[in-house]
Amino acid sequence: MTTKLALALLFGGRSSEHSVSVATAGGVLGALDPEKYDIVPVGITRDGGYVLGSTDPADYFMGEGRMPEVRDDGSRVEWPRDARSHALTVTSASGEVREVRIDVVFPILHGLWGEDGTVQGLLELVDLPAVGSGVLASALGMDKHFMKVVFTQAGLPVAPWATVSRREWADDPASVHAAASALGYPVFVKPARAGSSVGVAKATDASGLAAAMETALAEDVKVLIEPAVVGREIEIAVLGGAGGAKPRASVAGEIVLTGREFYDFEGKYLGGDGVELQCPAVLSGAELAEMQDLAVRAFEAIGAAGLSRVDFFLTEAGWVINEINTMPGFTPISMYPKCWEASGLPYPALIDELVALALDARD
Repeated sequence: MTTKLALALLFGGRSSEHSVSVATAGGVLGALDPEKYDIVPVGITRDGGYVLGSTDPADYFMGEGRMPEVRDDGSRVEWPRDARSHALTVTSASGEVREVRIDVVFPILHGLWGEDGTVQGLLELVDLPAVGSGVLASALGMDKHFMKVVFTQAGLPVAPWATVSRREWADDPASVHAAASALGYPVFVKPARAGSSVGVAKATDASGLAAAMETALAEDVKVLIEPAVVGREIEIAVLGGAGGAKPRASVAGEIVLTGREFYDFEGKYLGGDGVELQCPAVLSGAELAEMQDLAVRAFEAIGAAGLSRVDFFLTEAGWVINEINTMPGFTPISMYPKCWEASGLPYPALIDELVALALDARD
């Protein structure tokens, strides 16, 4: 009889992407094979409390006006008391206490306090192997400014940008207006450390910059201003290599906007009109090969592990990397698993491989 792996599925969190994380966890929960895994769902409330989550994937559904969230039911989950025990202490809402040994953690967390290296550091401190990147790669992937700095140093193509702090905007808005004008309108203003298009705003001219800055600065104390890049929006999935092998990239998927200015939160997660996802994207063999090479180089440039989705624009001048996501959306209909499905790796098998990579990295 095969011994099952004890897997803690970690989701929710304090970031503005809380509901996205919950929905993603529902997709993973529904795909995990109960013959292979003993699953311990650990939800993080918006206040940062760790609670025992539901095992029913239906409780995690997002759509049709429903935004799922982790609610505090009075239960509590505590991390191992030291690096040797590998056991969570679980207290039920009724006060019953038990210890649950964990083999691996799958942190389905998006945004700050989860995708940015903080939780990864916690897991490393208690010696629990986890799916995905470690502290440094997670932090670099989360911070768009430093991601671009690293990519530029690695010779990877990125769009020009200006980074502005909340203090700089308050003290010297004229210089910020000058930087935006130098980049050329229209521009996009993005929080430096947020995802899922939360807080992203477009300014078509100087008169709209202030509103766009305020929208982005509501999410972070640091924002990026980038010129609007004209080109096809194409994404690709990267999977780490076992035993030190080179990472590999999937086929690509394309975001086709048919009635929406950009791929915003509603278009990504709430079924908004005006967006089509096409996978595989129509590319020549040479275009796909170049994209795959750039994606793997981006993955390696930040020291990523496990998985990442790399987002590109294909312009008349060639490829431009928009960003890398070290914990991309992972519902069955998200681009990352769709790209691997189209490459011949089904969703459940993809999860199995990611878990194996996490355990392999520990050995």
